[in-house]
Formats: sequence, C-alpha cells, structure tokens
Amino acid sequence: MTTSWPLIDAQVHAYERNHPGRPWIGHLHGPAEVTGDQLVAAMDAVGVDGALLVSPWSMYRYDASYAREVQARHPERFALIKPFDHHDPAVGEQVTEWSRQAGAVGARIVFLTDAPPAADDPGIDAIVRAASAHDLPVNILCWGHLTFMSGLARRHPHARLVLDHLGLRQHFEQPPPAQPFATLDEVLALAEYANVAIKITGAGTLSHQAFPYADIWDPLARVFEAYGIERCLWGTDWTRATAFLTFAEGVDAFRLNERLTREERGLLMGGNTARLYRWQPRRSRR
Repeated sequence: MTTSWPLIDAQVHAYERNHPGRPWIGHLHGPAEVTGDQLVAAMDAVGVDGALLVSPWSMYRYDASYAREVQARHPERFALIKPFDHHDPAVGEQVTEWSRQAGAVGARIVFLTDAPPAADDPGIDAIVRAASAHDLPVNILCWGHLTFMSGLARRHPHARLVLDHLGLRQHFEQPPPAQPFATLDEVLALAEYANVAIKITGAGTLSHQAFPYADIWDPLARVFEAYGIERCLWGTDWTRATAFLTFAEGVDAFRLNERLTREERGLLMGGNTARLYRWQPRRSRR
C-alpha cells in the first residue's frame, strides 16, 4: 500500500486584523492576523502541502467571506469548511448553497460556549441532512457534551461526522488542563459508530511537557486503537495553539514520532483527510 500522501493539516484558520469592513465578533487566541499569504508562507516553511481552512467561528461566526477569498487566491492549497447556525430557519438551503462554493468540502457545527440542543433539533437535522445530500462531512465541536455526538451518530448513520479536537476540552492559553484526558473514555466510546471520524487537532495543547509532548502519546495510542488509524485526522489548529507550540512543533511531533509507522503517518497526516473530504492539494511537495 502506498504511503506517499500529501501532508494535509486538517484544521487551520486565516483571518485579517480587526477592521470596520470585516469586524471581529469575538476573539480568537493567536497572532494579531494570519492572512492567507502568511499562512501559505508558514505552511511552506514546515512542508505542509495543503490544509482544510476552517472559517473561525470565534471571530467571524457564520461569515466565511474571508476564507472564501483566501481559497480563491490559493485554490491549490486550501479546501473550505464553514460553520452554520442551527437557529436559522433557512440553514438547510444555506448548506446546499455552500456545497456549490468552489473549494467547499465540509460543514461545521460549533458549541464552544453553549450546550447543544437535542440531536433531533430541526436546525441540526437540516444541517446534517443537507450536508449528507451533498456529500459534505459535518465537523462537530462539542467538547463537554459528547452525548450530542452519539445522538447524532445514531440518528444519522449514513452521515459522515467528524469530532473536532479529539472531543476533549482544550485551553486557549497556558496552562494546559490539569487532567486533559479525564473524559477520554467518553471519546473512545464514540468509536463504536462507524460513521464518526476524529480530528487529532490541537493535541500539543494537552501536554504538560515540552516538545515532543511525550505525555500525550499513551492516550493518543488508545484513540488510534479504538477508532483505527483510518478514522483519525491529524492537524495543528496552529493559530489557536500559538501559546503552546510553534507550527513546526505541531507538525514534527507527529512527522518525526517513532511510535507511528510510515504507513500510519501517511494516513494520519494526509491520506485519511484526502479520502474523507474527497480533496487533495494540487501542489505536493513530495
């Protein structure tokens, strides 16, 4: 089996400085700006071929206009994921419209501050059904509320669902959580649903040790075993994680890790993302 996959980061963000033409709604912890051109330069410096560009909910909520601009400028490097508002009565139509956007490969549902509704909420149903109808995976951020994910997986067995950030609460500033893997058993239980994949994103923010974060690898090994490496997607979430690590550290902690075979590394760091999202960067550095 080939292991020569492009290196694809499953979650990055790009954003401008706050300005009246596109004001920030909230705040994303990270640099004052990471423009598309800056992000491409950072990727080039560490050998990342492409990335899933996730429009930052914390900053822009449901407006993905800047992510669209970046992808249009660098279509060979980025595919797009957009958050949707389940309260909007037209959300199903919005997902359908998004599926026609150049570079769109996924939808996202975010519960960062509020508890999610029941899995049969009409707006949630509309998002998942429309995304599935147009072959888009649905990315879910619901740390602290993983019963929502299990409910979705049971209700929509044919939808492709992706659990963001290991399903574990991650801090935005130092220090890392005191017990970062306290709810790991709940995460592992979700592996019984064959339609659930898991993003191994922001993992370095869970470590109490310096690079290469030796204390996260036994818990991660349990994730790989439960889900199978084929349902695990590596990514840095670098801009959000800058208080904990550099982009190079987020890459090399996995790229140079001897606990992964070459084949496992190829799948985790690119192959699985390419297959699940039906996308590869057109520019491969290897």
